[in-house]
Amino acid sequence: MYLTLYQIDAFTDKIFHGNPAAVCPLKEWLEDSILLSIAQENNLAETAFYVKKDNAFHIRWFTPKTEVKLCGHATLATAYVLFNILEYPKNKIEFFSASGNLGVNKDGEWFILDFPSNPPTVCDLPAEIKQAFHTTPLECLQSEDYLIVFNKEEEIAKAHPDLEKLNKLDKRGIIITAPSSHYDFVSRFFAPGLGIPEDPVTGSAHTELTPYWSQKLGKNKLSAKQLSTRGGELKCELKNDRVLIAGKAVKYMEAAITI
Repeated sequence: MYLTLYQIDAFTDKIFHGNPAAVCPLKEWLEDSILLSIAQENNLAETAFYVKKDNAFHIRWFTPKTEVKLCGHATLATAYVLFNILEYPKNKIEFFSASGNLGVNKDGEWFILDFPSNPPTVCDLPAEIKQAFHTTPLECLQSEDYLIVFNKEEEIAKAHPDLEKLNKLDKRGIIITAPSSHYDFVSRFFAPGLGIPEDPVTGSAHTELTPYWSQKLGKNKLSAKQLSTRGGELKCELKNDRVLIAGKAVKYMEAAITI
C-alpha cells in the first residue's frame, strides 16, 4: 500500500523554522498500531492522519509514543495541505476530533485555528517542577498541562529544565511563560512523557496561555512567540469559550511511503 506523506513547517513562513509536522491523508482508517508505527518512523513531534467524512474531516494525531487528544501545529499543517496543495475549495475546513469540532479558516497566508479554550486554574507548585528549574516561578496553574509563570522573558529563553524530573509529572506537558517587550507573551513547552523533550511551537498550549494572558493583560487579542531553537509566532484571540490561533505554514517535503 502506498500513502502520500507531507511534511509541513507550521507557525512560520520559512522552512527549517516553526514546528514540523507530518500529514498523511487516508481513504479509511488503518489499525492504530500502523498509525503509531508511521508516527514512530517519521520521528516528529506529531503526525496527523485524516479521513474525509461527508463535508468535513476526521483527524487524529500521534506522537512517536502515543495518540494525543489535541494538536495545534499538526492541525495547521493539515489545513495547509488541504487548502494549498489539494485545493480544498471552501475557505473553512471542519475537523472532527477527540477534542470536539475544530475549525480552520484561511485568510490570505494565515490559517486561523478555532479551538476550545482551556483556562488554567491556580494550583500548588509540584516538587518536581521546583527541582527542575533553577529560578522560582511567580505562579503555577494547571489545565491539560502545568502552566508555570516567570517574571522575565530572559528566564524563559535561558531555562534548561531537568527533563527527568518533568517526566515524573502527571500532566501532558509543562508550559513556561512570561511577559514580553516585543510580544504580549512568550513561552516554551516540554512534554518528555510523550517523547517530546521540547516542542518547537505548540498551538494547543495556547488554548491555556490565551485565557491566562487575556485576563492578566485585559485584552482579547494577543501576539505570542514560542522561544524554542526553531521558534514560531502566533496571533491569538479569546472569543468566549473558544480560542482563535493564527499562524502561517510552508511545505518542506512531499513523499510516498510503502506499508
